[in-house]
Amino acid sequence: MVNQWIDVHAHFTPPMTQEQSAVRWQRMQEADWTGPKPRDWNLADTLDYMDRIGIQMQMLSNIPKELAALVASNDFGASIVSRHPSRFGLLAALPTDDPDAAREEIDRGQGVLEADGFAVTCCYNGVYLSDSRLEPVWAELNLRRATVFVHPDAYAPGTFGRPSPVLDVAFETTRTVVDMLYTGVFRRHPDIRFVLAHCGAALPAMSGRLLLLGTQPWIPNPQRVTQDEMRRHLAALYLDTAMTGSVHTIAPALAMTSCDHIVYGSDCGVPCTVEATAVANIEALLRVAGLSPERVEQIGKNALRLFPDAARRIERASHTARSA
Repeated sequence: MVNQWIDVHAHFTPPMTQEQSAVRWQRMQEADWTGPKPRDWNLADTLDYMDRIGIQMQMLSNIPKELAALVASNDFGASIVSRHPSRFGLLAALPTDDPDAAREEIDRGQGVLEADGFAVTCCYNGVYLSDSRLEPVWAELNLRRATVFVHPDAYAPGTFGRPSPVLDVAFETTRTVVDMLYTGVFRRHPDIRFVLAHCGAALPAMSGRLLLLGTQPWIPNPQRVTQDEMRRHLAALYLDTAMTGSVHTIAPALAMTSCDHIVYGSDCGVPCTVEATAVANIEALLRVAGLSPERVEQIGKNALRLFPDAARRIERASHTARSA
């Protein structure tokens, strides 16, 4: 269907017992999920899907809410990459409610885990990414010129009886990133490459309003962020296409940033995404008016620039295959 695309937004789950899986499903139902119990993630099915669709590599992420589970999950993700280095990359999860623990996981991520980047949640156990306590974490990531994948909390309570992944995740992402803008996170740490899930959620559609009104004197702006600075920081963000591949979201994204800052994402590996919706999202991206086939192909492979180690692993595998 596509030609060796790189998927920056794919999830995994460490192996669960039947009891653990049942407890997880019960919690989801309490958060307004309905229908049949979704299948748990497994490696064989994922590789089969990637082969059939044409996905060269998935960048895997999983961000448990407890520190021990998060560390164990990062270890399991790294083991997948070690077994399939040209098919997967790891975005090591960071526990951003604990700056010291987060910095330890950054060290592990670029040390023993050999992670390609990092994954964070907009609001992790009540702590938002704009919280001033995270300044040492951002400083460390900036020093390492890290790529950081920003994802909302898809397991938050539902609203009006509907699960949060339908709409609420979009507004959590938007509120959080706007607050990071106002608190100066992007200004102080320009060498972090932020990738926003779901095409930046509602941010691209709201960016024009933000630029028009965001620096007016009636809005608190203690960092004195200017309109031009806002525009630069918004344009510097990377946006993935997970469940947002249609013109309704791609057009605002292109208005806020540029085609070379849009990367393919599927949102595979979690209960809210099934193969039919993942394929439909790719088909929508392929049909976006104003995007040539060459531009769409560029979006499918833009992530290679964000993850150079992963690109080298793919090239080594390709060279080995050619030599065989």
